[in-house]
Formats: sequence, C-alpha cells, structure tokens
Amino acid sequence: MTALDSLLTLSFLGTPGWFWLAFAAIVVALLVLDLGVLHREQHEIEMRESLLLYGGYFSVGMAFGAWIWWQLGATKALEFYTGLLVEQSLSMDNVFVMAVILSYFDIPRRYQHRVLFWGILGVVLLRALMIGLGTALIQRFDWVLYLFGAFLLLTGVKMLFTREERHPDLARNPLLNFLRRHLRVTDELHGGRFLVRLPEPGGGRLRLHATPLLLALVLIELADLVFAVDSVPAVFAISQDPFIVYTSNIFAILGLRALYFALASLMHRFVYLKYALALVLIFIGGKIFLHELLGPVPALLSLGVTLALLGGGVALSLLKTRTHTQDRHSS
Repeated sequence: MTALDSLLTLSFLGTPGWFWLAFAAIVVALLVLDLGVLHREQHEIEMRESLLLYGGYFSVGMAFGAWIWWQLGATKALEFYTGLLVEQSLSMDNVFVMAVILSYFDIPRRYQHRVLFWGILGVVLLRALMIGLGTALIQRFDWVLYLFGAFLLLTGVKMLFTREERHPDLARNPLLNFLRRHLRVTDELHGGRFLVRLPEPGGGRLRLHATPLLLALVLIELADLVFAVDSVPAVFAISQDPFIVYTSNIFAILGLRALYFALASLMHRFVYLKYALALVLIFIGGKIFLHELLGPVPALLSLGVTLALLGGGVALSLLKTRTHTQDRHSS
C-alpha cells in the first residue's frame, strides 16, 4: 500500500481521509472559480449576479448532500441538509452586521466582494478550530451536549422576547481602536489592496500601511466568530459527526457570502425571521433533552420542522412588508 493509499483510507475524526480531501478539493475549486475566473476583474455585483452566484453554491451544496446520502446513508444526508439550513439562517443576521461594517468604512460595492471573499478563508480556519474543540469536548464529556442544549434554549427564549434591535457601535469597538493604535492605517482606500507601502512624512523610507479594507476584513472575521457561538452549538445539536457539522457550516457560509449583495438591501423585509429563528433554536435545544425521554428525533422530522418554521417566518415577513409597501403607494 502506497503512502497516498494510506492517507486516503486513514480515518480522521471518524471519517475516511478521502472524504475530507474531496470536500477540500471542492471548496478550493469553488474559490478559485469565484475569484480567479468570475471576479478576476473587480466590479460592482448586482442582485442578479448575486442570485446566480448563490444558485451555483447552493446547487453544489445540494449535490454534496446527495453524495453524502450515497456514501453515508439517508440519516447523515438529512443531518447535513438540516445543518446547512440552520447555519445559513442563523448567519443571516451577520449580513446586516457586514453591511454596517462595509458602510462604516465607506467601502465601494466594487471592492466589497474582495473583502467578503478573503473573509471566507478566515472562516474556514476559525470554524475548523471551533468544531474541532467542540468535538473533543463532546467525546470527552457527554454532558457538554446538554450545555449546548441549555444554551440554545436560553438564546431562543431571549431572542423570542427581546424586541430591541442592537446596532453595533463601531466607533467604540475595542478591536478597531486597538488596530488603529498599533498599526499604520491610511485614511483612504488604495484600490482593492489590503496593505500598501507609503513614504514616511517628509519623504522618508517606505513603510507598510493597512488600508480601511483590511480593517473591514478583520471586523467581519470577528463578527463571524461572535455569530458562530450560536450557530456551531446549534449544528452540534443536530449532528455530532464533525464531518457533517463542518461541511454544512462551510457550504452555508459560502452561499451566504454570495447572497450578501441580494440580501443586504432586503434584510428590512424579514421582520418575522428573528422569531422563526428563535423557535428553531428552542426546537433544536429541546431535542437534546427529549432524547432521554422519547428517544432520538428522526432526521427527516427535524428537517421538516426546521423548514416549516423558517419558511413560515420568511413568508409571513414578505406578506406583511408587501402589504405595508402597497399601503404606502396607495396613499
């Protein structure tokens, strides 16, 4: 047996190595196609292009789920689809935060895709670390899963009864102030560059400076880390298989970043989505405790309930905002 054969058959976190390599190859191919071909020339992404790009990522994610069904069975595939749906839904609030960050730094739309794209690379690494840590804790301490469940229940209840919308105050952000104190930062953009060499005042030697594009990228990575505190435990409550948890996370984030340009201008219409997400968190958290009383909730039922709650929230939101829009036009 060759070294390559050994690598492919080696099990990593309970899944054959070639599964992980196949997933990595798909993600790398998607990112190369995205940045190296489709967006080689920086341009402003309109809603139609955003929807088409999302459709591509979504189709690949669906096909990957079908491949999981073929290789690992229906239950694993349904867990993947549920995790994909939950992760993408829980991360939708992150779209609003990303829009606030990009607006704060006055990043033109033609450069926004560059920031979001390179942010994906940080997400891939950070999610791997968080999911690896979560897997290790669950395997070592069974009760950690109940902590996740309690956390999801409390988060869902809090989200359900909290009416205030919190808007991030970036001017007081500690990380942003730290970066500005310890880095040389330009006041203006330099095209799509994150770093640029500029002469010191008075014509001195060239020194490396960060641009507002880099600061926006760092804050978006921080925002994703904060939102992952909710979403990663939610997917662990659906499946304890790290392969399912990680792949569903990454495909969801790839799709959401592609959909950003279509969603950013429509987020105000999803008025009931927060309550639907709250009910999803309560349902997922409650599953962990019901497991001891009633046994495991079937994966198909879990996917159906999640789809029904989120679909109902989106439909009611669009119906309400459509009615209000018509009333304003008629008056």
